[in-house]
Order: sequence, then structure tokens, then C-alpha cells
Amino acid sequence: MLASNGPDDRFRGDRGADPRFGRPPAPVPTGAPAGPGGPAGGPGLPGPAGPGGARPLRGRGGKPGGAGGPGEGRPRPAGGPGPRGRRPGGKPSGPKEPAVPVRRTLSIAIGGFALLLAFGLVVGSQATQIGFTVVIFGAQIFFVLAWTVASRPPSPMVVAGIGALTAAASCVAVNWPVEASLTPLGYVIAGAFVAAVVGQLALRGGRAGVTESLGASMIVVIGVAALAVFAVLSRQPLGDQVLFVGLAAVGIGLAVSRFCDVIAPSPRISNQVPRGSTGVIAGAMAGTAAAAIAGTLVDGMTTFQGALTGMVAVLVAVVVDLGTGYAEAGRHLEGDAPFMWLARHMQGPLGAFAFAAPACYVVGVILR
Repeated sequence: MLASNGPDDRFRGDRGADPRFGRPPAPVPTGAPAGPGGPAGGPGLPGPAGPGGARPLRGRGGKPGGAGGPGEGRPRPAGGPGPRGRRPGGKPSGPKEPAVPVRRTLSIAIGGFALLLAFGLVVGSQATQIGFTVVIFGAQIFFVLAWTVASRPPSPMVVAGIGALTAAASCVAVNWPVEASLTPLGYVIAGAFVAAVVGQLALRGGRAGVTESLGASMIVVIGVAALAVFAVLSRQPLGDQVLFVGLAAVGIGLAVSRFCDVIAPSPRISNQVPRGSTGVIAGAMAGTAAAAIAGTLVDGMTTFQGALTGMVAVLVAVVVDLGTGYAEAGRHLEGDAPFMWLARHMQGPLGAFAFAAPACYVVGVILR
């Protein structure tokens, strides 16, 4: 770095006023304060305004000649000094939302209901075909009530009526043909969709209300028809074995996942959902293990086939059960008032059994 006899490098921007660069000093306005050796630009200490001129004070971040004193340069934002790493004037981050506590008594009750529902379906499958259909029809009515109450669509009577009619029609459709088939259920779902559209349009509600009610109606219709798949599965070869193993896996898996939430509800999946990932994983593993054991106890199945059936069924079941928890948390965040808590908490196990039925049917078709 070369030494220089000129003024300080900080004031190189004021060289235009130095006579050494071929320009005369800037005129001094009348009444300007004098420097230590005379007026600015006169004899005295060298400065940027000329030889002997007084140096103008510089503020921090300001330009030469600005108002003097530290902090008099660039003004601070109106938000005031903020912590380092945050933009000045930004909104402070709010406190972390507390986690919703796990209601242990409720979790035990839901797990017990899942076991009871699985036991009822297993016992019903050992009865006659008509008797098993009556048991399934009862589960379908519970499904319609639980999902209609929990979702609270704009037209609940239409949704519940369509669901009840679909339940009755599906129970007749699965027993009417001589050979077991899912084709009649497809016709029932198509007819229910048309009836749901006509029913919603007849109410002359807003577009948003019609869309929401139609979506709720189709979920109820598909869930009711899915429960009727159990009756179709029981009429196929190896259907009773797959049905028993799948129901045992779903019931035990749901119960274990709920009971684990009582013991160790952590790590939390979400602060708004009172479920722990430990329970979800433990439930899936317990259901698969129970199905493997059940596969060795029934004729016509092996341990591997039982484990495969249980794994597919229980994975669908625990995901659906967890999804109902997220749906309930979403309704709570939107400000919907809770209504009929018993029906709302029956939604998870009923939905889990309903949507596990097609999975069991697919495995039964593969294994036969």
C-alpha cells in the first residue's frame, strides 16, 4: 500500500474543492463558522474544503458534509432497533401453538369400539349369508350416521337419506346374483350418484353448498358400498379365511394404535391432531403379527398369506383412522362447533373397516 501526502482517503470524494487538483476552493457562504485557524478554506488545519478548512463531521453511514454526530447519518427505520438476523420493522413471530392433549379415556374407548366392531363382524361372518348381511347393514347405518354428523354438510338429511338407501340397495345387490360379483355394487354407486345430484340440485342451494354436500354424499355412498364388499368376499373361495384374518388384523391394529396413544403419545404427528406416530407404527406391526398368527390357525392359509392379508388391511385401516383425526382437526380450526362427540369419534374405526374391505377383497382374489 503506497503512502500518500494528500488528505485522508476517506475524503477523496471532496478532491474537487482542493486547489492542488487545479480547481479553486469552493466559495464560503456568509456567516459560515470559522475553523481552528480561520474560516473554512482559510489557513489552519487542512481539510476537504481547502487548505486549513475545517473538516465537516460525518455521521455513521452518511456522506461527507452531512449532519455531524454519531448516528446522524442514515435514519433508522420506524420499527426501532430489532434483533440481529431479523429485518427491521418485521412482525415478531408469535408463540408456538400448544399441542392438543390426548384424551386417554377417549382413546381407550375408541380402541375398545374397534375390537367390538371386529368381533361382531367375525361372529356375523360365521352365521348364514342373510344373517351376515343384517350385521353389515347395521354397520352401514352406523357409518352413515357417524360421517354425516361429523362432516356436517349443508344438506344433512339428503346425505343421510342417500346413504341409507344405498345401504339397503347394496345389501340386496350382493345377495341377488347367483355368482358373487362386485358388478351390482357398481350399479348401486352409479344410481346413488345420480340421486345425490338430483337431491342437491332440488334444494336450490348455492354452488359451494351443493359441491360440499355432493362430496359428503359420495364419501358416504362409497363407504357404505365398501362395507358390502365383506358380504361378497364371504361368498368366494377362501373368502371366509381372508375375511377372518383381515378383520382380526384391522381390529387389533386399531386397538393397539389407540392404546399406545394412552401410554406414549409421541412423537406427535401434528400439534392439532392428538395422535402419536408411535401408536400408528405399533398398530400396523401388531395387526400384521396378529394376522400371521391367525393364518396358521385357519385351514387353507399359511403364515405368509395371513401376514400379507393383515399387512394390506391394517395399513389401509390405520391410515384412514389417522385421516379422520386430521379431518376433525381441520373442522376445529375452521371454527365448527363440535356436535355429538360420540358419533364423531366412531367415524375413525367405521371408516377404517369400510375402506379395508376392498383391500381384503383384492388379496382374496390374488390368493384363491
